Amino acid sequence: MKALIYGGPGKTTLEEHPDPVVLKETDAIVKIVKTTICGTDLHIIKGDVPTCTPGRILGHEGVGVVHAVGPAVTAFKTGDRVLISCITACSKCEYCKKGMYSHCAFGGWILGNTIDGTQAEYVRIPHADTSLYPIPQGVDEEALVMLSDILPTGFECGVLNAKVEPGCTLAIVGAGPVGLAALLTAQFYSPARTIMVDLDDNRLKVAKKFGATDTVNSMDGKAIEKVMLLTNGRGVDAAIEAVGVPATYSICEGIIAPGGNNIAVLGVHGVKVDLHLERLWSHNITLRTRLVDTVTTSMLLRTVQARRIDPMCLITHRFKFNDILQAYDTFSNAAANHALKVILEV
Repeated sequence: MKALIYGGPGKTTLEEHPDPVVLKETDAIVKIVKTTICGTDLHIIKGDVPTCTPGRILGHEGVGVVHAVGPAVTAFKTGDRVLISCITACSKCEYCKKGMYSHCAFGGWILGNTIDGTQAEYVRIPHADTSLYPIPQGVDEEALVMLSDILPTGFECGVLNAKVEPGCTLAIVGAGPVGLAALLTAQFYSPARTIMVDLDDNRLKVAKKFGATDTVNSMDGKAIEKVMLLTNGRGVDAAIEAVGVPATYSICEGIIAPGGNNIAVLGVHGVKVDLHLERLWSHNITLRTRLVDTVTTSMLLRTVQARRIDPMCLITHRFKFNDILQAYDTFSNAAANHALKVILEV
């Protein structure tokens, strides 16, 4: 089969690779139909994720068709169309019983990280019964690719951790795909004001279309001053950091209002970030970090079925799988290409 192979920082190649096989009785082999590229994949290629080593097939998102199952798989059979969760959950360990699937003792975020992932023609899914979802009739498969990772990540790590509430003032720093996913799902809670901060005017225009009430371009380094001006010097009730670099975290610290408010970090951070306790120690601030657990995937799937949310609006480019290197180039240069999420058809 063809697969996208990580060769170390800055190196990826499309290569022929042996097909995966069932290794454990709870495995399923899924033939990929559609997949995508995540910002986390770019962090891997930058060298920010040392658990992913050279030779790994990248990717942790996608939809496909069950090709084979181990003898212990009971929820799926050959031919079933499935959504692949970015998080693998055994459902039996201490963390899974707490709903912390990202910390599963025998899974977690392993696809495209510590085991081969979904940017290939076939993928092995461990613990298939609790790591796959059946695709309902009539739901667009491209839309469902967004439910593998980006929508539950934006919702769980962003909206829920920030404790967005009706009538609050919310700032989302980073208008990339995961920040926009947070924006879409934040509207479940009816914030009175949502301020989107980014360097890219095009993405800020998209954010306006998606429901942001205000936008701030941070290119001039004055994002904090601009947000404080918008909030009459008070700051925001909830801040979501959606990039994963020190500068965007610093903005969140600078705009959060005192009074039991929350900074939620959903960006993947590969270098150290300064925590300014000398300024925040008295502010009643909560800093929350999290890796997505995908505990809300079923709920989000129902909202998509009911057309209460439209993940298709996040998709800007489509490629055949053979053109995955071009897709990576497009996604990596998002500002120049006006790219959000790309779909790869296998």
